[in-house]
Amino acid sequence: MPYPLDATAVRTWCGLALEALGRERERIDAINVYPVADGDTGTNLYLTWESAARAVEAAFDGHASAGTAPALADAVGALAHGALIGARGNSGTILAQLLRGMAQVLAGAPAGGSGAADALRTALRRAATAAYEAVAHPVEGTVLSVATAAAGAAETAAAAEAAEVARAAHRGAREALAATPEQLAVLRRAGVVDAGGCGLVALLGALADALTGEVTAAPVAVRAGGPLPEAAGCPGAPGLADGGGPHAGGPDFEVIYLLEAGDAEVARLRDRLDRLGDSLVVVGGDGLWNVHVHADDAGAAVEAGIEAGRPYRIRITHFGAAPRAKEPAPAARAVVAVVPGTGLAGLCARAGAVPVAVRPGEPPASGELVQAIRQAHAREVMLLPNDPELRHTAAAAAEQARAEGVRVALIPTRSAVQGLAALAVHEPDRSFDEDMVAMTAAAGATRYAELAVAEHRSWTMAGVCQAGDVLGLIEGDVAVIGPDLARTAAAVLDRMLSAGGELVTLVLGPDAPAALGDRLTAHVREHHLAVDTVVYEGGDNAAPLLIGVE
Repeated sequence: MPYPLDATAVRTWCGLALEALGRERERIDAINVYPVADGDTGTNLYLTWESAARAVEAAFDGHASAGTAPALADAVGALAHGALIGARGNSGTILAQLLRGMAQVLAGAPAGGSGAADALRTALRRAATAAYEAVAHPVEGTVLSVATAAAGAAETAAAAEAAEVARAAHRGAREALAATPEQLAVLRRAGVVDAGGCGLVALLGALADALTGEVTAAPVAVRAGGPLPEAAGCPGAPGLADGGGPHAGGPDFEVIYLLEAGDAEVARLRDRLDRLGDSLVVVGGDGLWNVHVHADDAGAAVEAGIEAGRPYRIRITHFGAAPRAKEPAPAARAVVAVVPGTGLAGLCARAGAVPVAVRPGEPPASGELVQAIRQAHAREVMLLPNDPELRHTAAAAAEQARAEGVRVALIPTRSAVQGLAALAVHEPDRSFDEDMVAMTAAAGATRYAELAVAEHRSWTMAGVCQAGDVLGLIEGDVAVIGPDLARTAAAVLDRMLSAGGELVTLVLGPDAPAALGDRLTAHVREHHLAVDTVVYEGGDNAAPLLIGVE
């Protein structure tokens, strides 16, 4: 007996699909030869789906207290959002867009009958279309072809129930998967089918099982020309040697980040990233996007995101190419850091950076940053803006310095504490790209907060504040309103450390109470086990308190 297409069916689909991808993960990884033979497509699909499934469970948990189940729109919306924020790799990013396309249609679908069947047909077609639109240069013989075939099979199936439509889509996807080696030469040479397509077949099989109640758990065929649905066995990693290894002459880095930006900015970003690299996929909408690109200049790919909006959760992965011919020893490299306060300027200078000290409300112009880069007297420079408002200024300075022959990496630091974290892992003796990746990762792994005093009564995200109240801003948004610096800072620390952390950095402003650092250190030691604390004096012009959690 078919089950209705409702939130419970989506939840069941999540569980069955996670089991299916768990079973198939290693086999899919082993046949991953396109677009990069890095052997992680199955793992990326699993992790992306895991994020989506967690979001669906959270939607159910949110309704549990009221004794109700979420609506279908809530479940599919959570599924798509979870995949978007957790997408891994090229395959996971495309999967997020497939789910977004489905969610746009299924949000208004009836639970059963021909209406549900028609909605699922439309959803599968919208998913395939959305995926094609997200990929800069679509290639046949990939998961895109499998998604299109699944939609076509669903549309031509004479089915009155959504379960029958899902089963038809699964059959169409399997047939298309078997044909991928004839569409893509690299698959034909390796003797395998498309890895991303394998994952989609497993997911559609799980959807059919969730709606029919029949758990088939059939393995996906991975060999070209192999039997369907049974697989002849894992072929290992065919074609890797023939293809030249994971790198195979392509770009060195995979760059992925979430981006808050408008449609117009994202359109310009697509054009810029398309010129920088390949395997470009940009998915999402409504102000939140997931950006994926393969590029040699990972810093430029991140910088493009900074110019478009607010990138975060930045992940940069080196493909692990075979070593190239040994290059000459790198030229001297410097770090230029914008810092609010003389104490931070001295701290950065002692760490070997060139500080650009600024006063509150007086941001530096791009010319000042260019001059600081020149004064560094280095052929390579890591630029730390340490302020989200300086991203365009810093990008302009970096561009001018590059025109003068200086290689500049713009590290996307949004706070001085992120800059300190990046500076702590800076190693001028390693390669430029490796140093840039390490500093970017350190900054991205550091959550930041700032305490300020309200100048007048106003509305905030944490409620109404009065003049003189202490505001705790976590990553730019007011999260806590308190009566004094110490208690507000403790509340901010508790909120930040609830998500975990290993190291707290406190930067005290000139007006901070003398014992504040000791008091907060004791608070962290008492309430958060195994968390270390370091305290620095920010000096003149620093905020009352800056907090970093790594």
